[in-house]
Amino acid sequence: MRFKLFFLALAAFFASFSFAYAAADIHIDLSSQIMRVESSAGSYTWPVSTARAGYATPRGSYAPTGMQRMHYSRKYHMSPMPYSIFFRGGYAIHGTYATGALGRPASHGCVRLAPGNAKRLYEIVQAEGGRISITGAPPAGGARYAKARHNFTRYAHLRHSRHGHAMAYAPLHNYRHGTLRSWQAHPYAPF
Repeated sequence: MRFKLFFLALAAFFASFSFAYAAADIHIDLSSQIMRVESSAGSYTWPVSTARAGYATPRGSYAPTGMQRMHYSRKYHMSPMPYSIFFRGGYAIHGTYATGALGRPASHGCVRLAPGNAKRLYEIVQAEGGRISITGAPPAGGARYAKARHNFTRYAHLRHSRHGHAMAYAPLHNYRHGTLRSWQAHPYAPF
């Protein structure tokens, strides 16, 4: 009887903690590029940047899988990602210093926030935990960026010239060396 009473008291004790715990709800709408946060600390609405054209921010429901106060992206040139909250593989909600792009798609797939908002969200999730939901579709047409123009004819004469310095790249077409290594050994050999 004592064992049952002890077990019941222990179960009630742990159950009280589970009912008191409420995770913050973080909703990201790709259509409006807005994040809404509902937590015991308050309600917030912040502009975000999600994936630009050619990239994707995953839709669905997630839980935070990791947090780092300052993370540096090994995939994108060691770019700083302050107050990172990872939710699916390398995808994270994090701060950005490119605040002028907030409110429109501009990232490689992560969800970007202003650094102050990212810090506040990081503190909320650290204290309460979180549930992340991402819905909607990116705005029609995605972000518009100037098309990169490469003038390859400008560099063509360098590939075929015999200047006193070696080229910094392998020829693009029609080289007879067979391998890059043989070209590196004899960069001035005739094409």
